[in-house]
Amino acid sequence: MQIKIQNLSYIYNEGTPYEYKALNDVNLEIEEGKITAIIGETGSGKSTLVQHLNALLLPKEGSIHILDRNITSKEKPKNLKSLRGDVGLVFQFPEYQLFEETVIKDVAFGPKNFNISEEEANKRAREALKLVGLKEEIYEKSPLELSGGQKRRVAIAGVLAMNPKLLVLDEPTAGLDPDGTTKMMQLFKDLNTKHNKSIIIVTHDMEQVFKYCDDVVIMAEGTVKKHISTREFFKDSSLCKEMNILPPDIIRVKDMLKEKGFNIDIKENTIEALSEAIIKEVKHG
Repeated sequence: MQIKIQNLSYIYNEGTPYEYKALNDVNLEIEEGKITAIIGETGSGKSTLVQHLNALLLPKEGSIHILDRNITSKEKPKNLKSLRGDVGLVFQFPEYQLFEETVIKDVAFGPKNFNISEEEANKRAREALKLVGLKEEIYEKSPLELSGGQKRRVAIAGVLAMNPKLLVLDEPTAGLDPDGTTKMMQLFKDLNTKHNKSIIIVTHDMEQVFKYCDDVVIMAEGTVKKHISTREFFKDSSLCKEMNILPPDIIRVKDMLKEKGFNIDIKENTIEALSEAIIKEVKHG
């Protein structure tokens, strides 16, 4: 088990008139090697939760066991710097954090900060930039000259250059066009399947969850309400409706067909399986 969270609570502005309990007795286990989605309405505690995974925030109560390290309410984790190297956290709009003169310098900044030689840091930076699909012709350009999608990839490359074991992404496709979103999500899928990166994604996009994620963690009112496989989550649209979110297209089509009297019973939520079920129903009148 890679991550085990026990009785985690967190309070913002504790002891002031603005005190707010963002997390309340969270218990959660996340398996290694998977892409796990964390979903929930705005204010449900998603972003606060993931900021605990590399100790940007420390628990007010409870504990987190992550990558053989313990984070508790009573003590800071040992080797905090190395933890932040192993857990790469990508915020919403990470391109706003680009600051170096050139793309290559920006991506190499993280490794250099971990006392890695300049030669090795630049090597890692080039490998990371190649991994996110950026060509050498932009390496010496200012990050400010790039498109929005390119900036996002540079920012993610900066995290990947640290070679983290776990990648945590908070709304990583926010603001991207459909093509950019698809390419970004495929990148994360490839990092998971081809480079053995465990990935946690905070998202509101159910199409992303449906197509790319293995498990779903549902948060509400600062705690975990349910943790199930993506397949179970999308068996029907009831859980989505409970959360006031739009189900993926294929689930909505399946529901509409059932409302019209089609007996749609498929084991896999795929276009192929749905098409075969429709053809079977039509043939049988």
